[in-house]
Amino acid sequence: MTTPSGSPEHENPQAESAARPSSRRQLLRYGLAAGAASLIGGVGGRVLAANLMTAPGPAGAAVDARFPLCLTAADGTAPTGPLRPLKLAWNASAICTAAAPVAKETGIFTRHGLDVDFVNFGSSTEQLLEAIATGKADAGIGMALRWLKPLEQGFDVRITAGVHGGCLRLLGDAGAGVTKVADLKGKTIAVSDQASPGKNFFSIYLAEHGVDPFKDVEWRQYPLEALPLAIDKGEAQALADADPRTWIWIRESKGKLVELATNLSEKYVDRACCIIGIRGSLIRDEKPVATALTRAILEGAHKVGQDPELAARTFSGYGGKGSIEDLVAMLNSQDHHHSPIGGDLKTQIAAYAEELKLVQVFKPNTNTQRFAEKVYADVLTV
Repeated sequence: MTTPSGSPEHENPQAESAARPSSRRQLLRYGLAAGAASLIGGVGGRVLAANLMTAPGPAGAAVDARFPLCLTAADGTAPTGPLRPLKLAWNASAICTAAAPVAKETGIFTRHGLDVDFVNFGSSTEQLLEAIATGKADAGIGMALRWLKPLEQGFDVRITAGVHGGCLRLLGDAGAGVTKVADLKGKTIAVSDQASPGKNFFSIYLAEHGVDPFKDVEWRQYPLEALPLAIDKGEAQALADADPRTWIWIRESKGKLVELATNLSEKYVDRACCIIGIRGSLIRDEKPVATALTRAILEGAHKVGQDPELAARTFSGYGGKGSIEDLVAMLNSQDHHHSPIGGDLKTQIAAYAEELKLVQVFKPNTNTQRFAEKVYADVLTV
């Protein structure tokens, strides 16, 4: 495959999503509808009526049946009283967190009675999780494969929903003969750090495809922006990282870089990569606030899928890299049609934990089912 859109998994991601089984959408509708009973409306916690539907939309407008339409407070009784202030930690350079600025700029947070302030932690996940756990931030959006190891170590942060799938890409140097995963044996893969989601995921992927991630390849660390330069200099023959950079690097390479795999490849097609984490004390003390925040971010996530151009422009307005056209294309290559919750999400967390054992990130004696139960918090059912 020579371009992001050339991958069989990404030839028409929207059509592919429409063809998938509806069980996950039913799960999402169930979870959000059940959570409506505890949706906060202002600081006082007034219950708001909310419904979910797939068609038709307001004023008879057609609604894409792939996305549940959440009828929020704006469609019924507006929230009264002061908005509940919250601090949301995120990485402003990562397009996988676009649901947050979309929810802010389109008024979704406000309609849920929330006044959300962003705290940009970049790629410093440990600081981000520590900020949430200690109350310096109330919640965050980030990559599951960056968060799960710190959560195994005991951070008081709970996962409440998956946001979307896709955005990690493994790129090979076609000029060096690396055009498929098997070609990586004996080669060097450039990564931005040794605990990055890209390294973690593709270590798993390589191990599952007959390439030993410890013996058959070398993972070499470079500054993020220098990853393609490492390939140009011949110091690496592949790189692993996330959008928007990987998508842009493929386009700018004019065929030199080819996509070997993504975190939507094969069995991972429905796997969430980006998750919502909320501090445990907020869930315990103010569950309706956690419910409102989770619902609002999920609405933002589905708006990203419904209107990728809006999402691209919003992300760009917060300093995100890439042209609007590139951002729309990469959003369409990802899966913004699936936001797992409940048993679906716990199954995915447990699966990630098992896979992280395979590459020696998780302790071999970790009970992954128990781990998933511990780190997941159901805030969407009464």
